[in-house]
Amino acid sequence: MTLTKRIIPCLDVANGRVVKGLHFESIKDAGDPVLLAEKYSREGADELVFLDITASQEQRETIRSLVSKVAQVIDIPFTVGGGVKTLQHARDILLCGADKVAINTGAVKNPEIITELMNLFGKQCVVVAIDAKRNYDYAKGKNIFSEDSKKFWFEVFIYGGKTGTGIDAIEWAKKVQQLGAGEILLTSIDKDGTKDGYDIILTKAIVETVSTPVIASGGCGEPLHMLEVFKKTDVDAALAASIFHYETHSVDRVKEYLKENNVDVRL
Repeated sequence: MTLTKRIIPCLDVANGRVVKGLHFESIKDAGDPVLLAEKYSREGADELVFLDITASQEQRETIRSLVSKVAQVIDIPFTVGGGVKTLQHARDILLCGADKVAINTGAVKNPEIITELMNLFGKQCVVVAIDAKRNYDYAKGKNIFSEDSKKFWFEVFIYGGKTGTGIDAIEWAKKVQQLGAGEILLTSIDKDGTKDGYDIILTKAIVETVSTPVIASGGCGEPLHMLEVFKKTDVDAALAASIFHYETHSVDRVKEYLKENNVDVRL
């Protein structure tokens, strides 16, 4: 049985407000997280992702009170990430009403935490977020790709896309799968906020490397981009922010468009 493809709005939160940027920079306000969450749940979003985008950088935990308020107004699966470093952080987030915990910087710094989270809360609760960026400096032992006659590899970034790690994203995806990730939230930093489509090369490479469900993120500017990522890769879900926050498209209308173009979604 083929599973339906999921459409997931994302709330990137900073200082208690939903924000949107370009390549993880130039942040601007996009609204109230509780009101937006309620709207997306009503419009038929399959899930919701809430990322406290400055938590790791500011060396603090996710704003729990806000997570609780969002959880109270939605009735769909809810993933929360930002600054998760310990099992206690994860437990606190789940107790606030989240269904899954997303971890990025904390997992790179201490990969064993992925297995510990899986053992404690179950695989279905563990989402490993991978923020990847094209690196055009040739490096031995990396998975090399090429586009427009330029060669590059995908580097994993942490601390909200601010710090490169030297880790190959394809190899890291394999490792997080082995360690027990239930899902991978894959964001292209190059495409983030550009509204010119997902990074198909990156998404396809990761999806073909792992059997863990993958959510594509970064670059969605119109429903056509979701159609492209579903047609050109076997990704499980597409995440978007701008097209929903600024009301250029509603979740239900996007799903109708995908259905009309033979993508199996839940209406």
